[in-house]
Amino acid sequence: MSDAAQFIQTLAIWAIPVLFAITVHEVAHGWVAWKRGDPTAMLMGRLTLNPIKHIDPFGTILLPGILLLFHSPFLFGYAKPVPVNFGGLKDPKRDMVLVAIAGPAANLLMAFFWTLVLWLGGHLPGALAYLDEPMQLMGKAGIMINVILIIFNLIPIPPLDGGRVAVGLLPPSASIALSRIEPYGFIILILLLFTGVLWSVLGPLFLMMSNFFLTMGGW
Repeated sequence: MSDAAQFIQTLAIWAIPVLFAITVHEVAHGWVAWKRGDPTAMLMGRLTLNPIKHIDPFGTILLPGILLLFHSPFLFGYAKPVPVNFGGLKDPKRDMVLVAIAGPAANLLMAFFWTLVLWLGGHLPGALAYLDEPMQLMGKAGIMINVILIIFNLIPIPPLDGGRVAVGLLPPSASIALSRIEPYGFIILILLLFTGVLWSVLGPLFLMMSNFFLTMGGW
């Protein structure tokens, strides 16, 4: 198979799991914020599973495409963050933690969903055997992208979810100091990603967690 054909095949397998992983992640943030008193995401039409509403040109299209093209050991992407007015929450400091943790929690649920897809792909009746490989490959991709998003987003660097959780839980002085990193957070993370430092640190945890789900799915 040529490199171009392999790239198209990989893109076809990963497209749906990636789009829904990042879409549901953002919807979860907005939904919890809405339930805790901030309707901003709801009023802006962001509480929808329509991926078009959440696409970020770089994070959703360009970055995953570059990683696929250069045969990265893992795929990563992100959606346009849903707007949250933390001042509008019922209890801003506590509710900020709940809003932040909602994204990784949604990815955890999706990892279980794709584990089921993977398992079903290996147990289809003969008449549906032609779906075995597509379901298993897509299930595996779904597990991997959601595990990546769980681990990556729990890094305690704002504006990642783990950073917001840390800001919400730390004492005031430490919380303020950490929050000042936010304008530079993504620059730091992109540098860590492309220098390989991020994978060397998170790789073992990713392999352990993804193997757990893959084993459950019978891979």
